[in-house]
Amino acid sequence: MDRRAPVFHTLGCRLNAYETEAMKELSANAGLGDTVVVNTCAVTGEAVRKARQEIRKLRRENPDATLIVTGCAAQTEPQTFARMTEVDRVIGNTEKMQPQTWRNLAGADFIGATEKVQVDDIMSVTETAGHLIDGFGTRSRAYVQVQNGCDHRCTFCIIPYGRGNSRSVPAGVVVDQIKRLVGRGYNEVVLTGVDLTSWGSDLPATPRLGDLVMRILKLVPDLPRLRISSIDSIEVDPNLMQAIATENRLMPHLHLSLQHGDDLILKRMKRRHLRDDAIRFCEEARRLRPEMTFGADIIAGFPTESEAHFENSLRLIDDCGLTWLHVFPYSPREGTPAARMPAVDGRDIKARAARLRAAGAARVEAHLSAQIGQAHQVLMESPRMGRTEQFAEVAFTSDQPESRIVTATIKGKSGNQLLA
Repeated sequence: MDRRAPVFHTLGCRLNAYETEAMKELSANAGLGDTVVVNTCAVTGEAVRKARQEIRKLRRENPDATLIVTGCAAQTEPQTFARMTEVDRVIGNTEKMQPQTWRNLAGADFIGATEKVQVDDIMSVTETAGHLIDGFGTRSRAYVQVQNGCDHRCTFCIIPYGRGNSRSVPAGVVVDQIKRLVGRGYNEVVLTGVDLTSWGSDLPATPRLGDLVMRILKLVPDLPRLRISSIDSIEVDPNLMQAIATENRLMPHLHLSLQHGDDLILKRMKRRHLRDDAIRFCEEARRLRPEMTFGADIIAGFPTESEAHFENSLRLIDDCGLTWLHVFPYSPREGTPAARMPAVDGRDIKARAARLRAAGAARVEAHLSAQIGQAHQVLMESPRMGRTEQFAEVAFTSDQPESRIVTATIKGKSGNQLLA
């Protein structure tokens, strides 16, 4: 058998990308060869359709390889992929992080069609995977998974059924990994998870995310920059607000899981915050840290959304002072309560998503324009591109030391980039 290295294709979120890096290491240790692995996303029906499309394309390009499908879509609907003639194996989200799975896959005996699917009940999993990786993506920034799963049941979301209930990595394990990353030269660490602000709810003494952040900053004094990925603002604890106010090494950029700006739609989504809660949080965070910028997820065209409901989402962009928007046109996800609610016309969904994106683009333009003449600490991701503390891209006209933090005065902007 040709022992060329496995080829991995990642669809979906940053956590999937993190886990793909872990699988690369696990498969290499197992000696797996001539294999294509597709790590799928299940966040929308469209994501599953794209996964099937990608699988067919990869089979055409790799006719003799073993093709393995894993990730959230494989977890939530394994038989969809098992029925595809292009697919050899379907592996669940728990199994993909276990060394024994990859040792079995690398074994000489191919397991036949009767055992094509290896997907266990994700809800029975009580621990996060013990496998840790020492950073990925760039040589400057490392991502550390501190939490997996979600205990909430938003009416549009299938992810808890792909990821299971919330599980946290103990603080001591997280701190040790970050120390190792700093020792290897990483200047920024990003904490990631499915429902990051639920970190600690399953640990002894039920610590909160703010406790973890403060502990990292105290016990890893050589870490220059700590960044938090997407959070649920209603779950933010006092220690996290304290860190925002007092810890300059915590980056002034938060991505918020807001989803909508209208109270009735938020209730139908089964979200736990109201419009005023989101506005109040943004105002308080910006009062504590005036340079704070916000990104947000917003869904356009959720079932029953009227024009008036939508206008509340549009106004939320200014009311919260949002900058970086992730706009999602609603698409029904089979198996979720929202899929049974009265749908919005597809043309209206598309038009509303475009209006949200246009409003977001205007906010980005305003943010970048305001940086001209300002000095920033820029983490270099490549010799001529880095990011500010608020995660804006900065292009340089001359080479800078890669993975280092440099001080730069912003001279202008071009598109969505600042120029230094």
